[in-house]
Amino acid sequence: MNPTIDPPSPAGKPMLSEQVYAHLRDAIMRGDHAPGEALKPQDLAKERGVSLAVVREALVRVVGEGLADRLPNRGFAVPAFTDRRWQEIAEARRTIEPVVLRLSVERGDVDWEARVRAAHHRLTRTAPYVPEEGAYYSSAWSEAHRVFHRTLLEGCGNPVLLATFDRMWTASELARRWSAHRDPDRDGAAEHRQLEEAALARDADTAAEVLTHHLTQTADALTSCPHHQPPKES
Repeated sequence: MNPTIDPPSPAGKPMLSEQVYAHLRDAIMRGDHAPGEALKPQDLAKERGVSLAVVREALVRVVGEGLADRLPNRGFAVPAFTDRRWQEIAEARRTIEPVVLRLSVERGDVDWEARVRAAHHRLTRTAPYVPEEGAYYSSAWSEAHRVFHRTLLEGCGNPVLLATFDRMWTASELARRWSAHRDPDRDGAAEHRQLEEAALARDADTAAEVLTHHLTQTADALTSCPHHQPPKES
């Protein structure tokens, strides 16, 4: 079969574009592609045995999530690792998320409280690192971390605000993973515990303050090193 011709997707199987998208997204998140590295559709199509159309569709999705840039007349590339880019994302999160958390604390019901407690329990019981995934946060922990933060905000009851969170989270996820190497002594577990306690105590002021500090710590870690590149795995 010609590798550049996309066969029909079998029933129950993800479409080829979905498979390529998932592979590319995971590769960027793992650090397989360096900051600023070109993402060449021809090379990706050859690697995955699919057509250029499938690869371009996947690349557009990754760009939409903030995990790649579309450069005029130059194709696609992993975002350059610059303080300005990540500080802008962090500023957006610090502006919006504490406000949404306040609404969540004010509006959340008992079911929301139960989900917050369960999400935090899952986070504390999930290993941040596993040998087979190298020096970066494990996929399982990263997902538990996302679920905890999103669950904290879900009490707001506003799907537009939650969709905004989803986009900002994805755009900042790569930077957050890199930042873990910049500040290895940071006690993130204590920050998460403080967030849970303040939210369930219905203390909106403290919850918003803790979340702002939590987000600031991540942003500051990105500028703590004079060389704007994520560390290589040893």
